[in-house]
Amino acid sequence: MQIPQVLNAEQLALLRTVLDSDAASWVDGRVTAGHQGALVKSNRQLEEGSATARELGALVIAHLERHPLFVSAALPHRVYPPMFNRYDAGMQFGNHVDGAIRQLPGTGQKLRTDLSATLFLTSPDAYDGGELVIDRDVGSQHAKLAAGDLIVYTSTLRHRVTPVTRGQRFACVFWIQSLIRDDVQREQLFELDQTIQRLTRDGVDSEMLVRLTGHYHSLLRLWSEP
Repeated sequence: MQIPQVLNAEQLALLRTVLDSDAASWVDGRVTAGHQGALVKSNRQLEEGSATARELGALVIAHLERHPLFVSAALPHRVYPPMFNRYDAGMQFGNHVDGAIRQLPGTGQKLRTDLSATLFLTSPDAYDGGELVIDRDVGSQHAKLAAGDLIVYTSTLRHRVTPVTRGQRFACVFWIQSLIRDDVQREQLFELDQTIQRLTRDGVDSEMLVRLTGHYHSLLRLWSEP
């Protein structure tokens, strides 16, 4: 799912100012890659756990928590601290699958990666290449979104970032453990929630809306894994 305008122009400018400043400590992106990913990963990454990474990550999380479409679609239980990466000309990330479990930095807690997310931080006309390509049984989806837009997809899908041939591509990536492990159940709840919201805007009979909302929460209670 593509989610537009998670960050606005002012917020993007703030992030880019920090990322372009001397406060940004860039390291080899392979430091956080698993064995498979390290073989095909070529990018730079804001040092995970640094004060700058924590500050920018908190900003992104704060806006995600207030974005109704993201909450409705992902039903997040835990979100891995956002990681910020940079692809210069010649850099890419080959075909790979995200690991199923990640340890939250600085804790002994584990996070199950139900969903993967990429938040684009660079205008698509500022660089060539650098598309996020997600492989599905029915074909591949290519994403090169506007700055501030987010794409969320099932973590089991193979994906890659094509080589950047001009300019620089900045992005933020993170993983979500959803309250709903099953993709089909999560999609059904999303469709039901979106229907409730549309009917509410249309002024449909309130008693019917209460009943429908009750069904939504009954299913959420039945399927959720806190």
